[in-house]
Amino acid sequence: MNTPHRLSEAHSAGPVVWSGIIATTCALLFLLQQMLWLAVPFLFAIILYYILLPPMQRLIRLGLSHNAAALLVGGLFLLVLTLAGIAAVFWSSAPAESWQDLLGHYLDGGLAFVRGTLVALEDKFPILRQARLGKVINSRFASFTGSFMQKHLTDILVSVAAWLPSLLLAPFLTFFFLRDGLRFKKFLARAVPNAFFEKTLYLLHEVDQTARRYFQGLIKLTVLDTAVLAMGLWAIGVSAPLTLGLIAALLAWVPYVGSIVGCMLVVTVASTDAPGDPLVAYSAIGVFILVRLLDDFVFMPLTLGRSLHIHPLITVLMIFVGGSVAGVAGLMLVLPLLGVVMVVGETMGKLITNPRLRARHRNAIALRVRQASADLVV
Repeated sequence: MNTPHRLSEAHSAGPVVWSGIIATTCALLFLLQQMLWLAVPFLFAIILYYILLPPMQRLIRLGLSHNAAALLVGGLFLLVLTLAGIAAVFWSSAPAESWQDLLGHYLDGGLAFVRGTLVALEDKFPILRQARLGKVINSRFASFTGSFMQKHLTDILVSVAAWLPSLLLAPFLTFFFLRDGLRFKKFLARAVPNAFFEKTLYLLHEVDQTARRYFQGLIKLTVLDTAVLAMGLWAIGVSAPLTLGLIAALLAWVPYVGSIVGCMLVVTVASTDAPGDPLVAYSAIGVFILVRLLDDFVFMPLTLGRSLHIHPLITVLMIFVGGSVAGVAGLMLVLPLLGVVMVVGETMGKLITNPRLRARHRNAIALRVRQASADLVV
């Protein structure tokens, strides 16, 4: 006799379920774009939750109550965050050079490297000189940088300043995730009919495990990328290698686009540090490519490889869909969101198509009807 567990394994997710998963993911991405001021702090709160969850669970195993452990971990994290903010304020006020001059200095260094590379290419390939490649690209860069500094930079800084208050929600949300996350799961489980209760517990567990594996793997991947890239940049003599490595690793959270921006940032700093030696910038490009290869073939399989069991074709397609639906936020959110929706959709498909569970649910309804009408006189 087949058990309900074996029956559920026999029904794998089909095209109808996957169509619903993809459509739900796109709808959620569209809604998140409309509520981006809440989605981004919520995302950071989830990441912080899965970072702080292991030390909180360790304190609970040592004998502290759930609320006391959440309060202690949340308070220590808030203290560290406050000290880091104070240190950042003092550090930002220390340099005599303003951020506008610093940004212009590095931008000029990056443009000088591009111009030098174009001259070298024209010397090696005369056909490029005949096509006036250097003059065309230099004029485009000049017009872009001039219009960017005048038109777009102020808008970007104002947008970042407007985002800062909403980001303060992240620690607040993290504390309540730590304190009330278990209560919320019980609240959801109580609303499920008894026939589907076991499978619903499995669903909640799988959603939690999928999100935990993804975000904890993402943090491990970020640490590995930061360490390896910082060591490579330090070896070739680039300034602030640890800061550059961390920024590039965080930018890599945005698939494809983030890696390109991170590489441009590293090359800009390297070319500015050694304006007369283009070999340093070329070495920085080589280091970045090497780290990306290690990331794709070594680090990512060890950290994120087992977190989301999604076919590579669906992954690539959904990355493009997420970018087109919700922009940069969609690129960041599409994979974890797809993983959670995939677990929910596949489990719901198994629940709905399982004849044993549906029969138990119908029988439970019939029993409740008979008990409710047992003392009624016909």
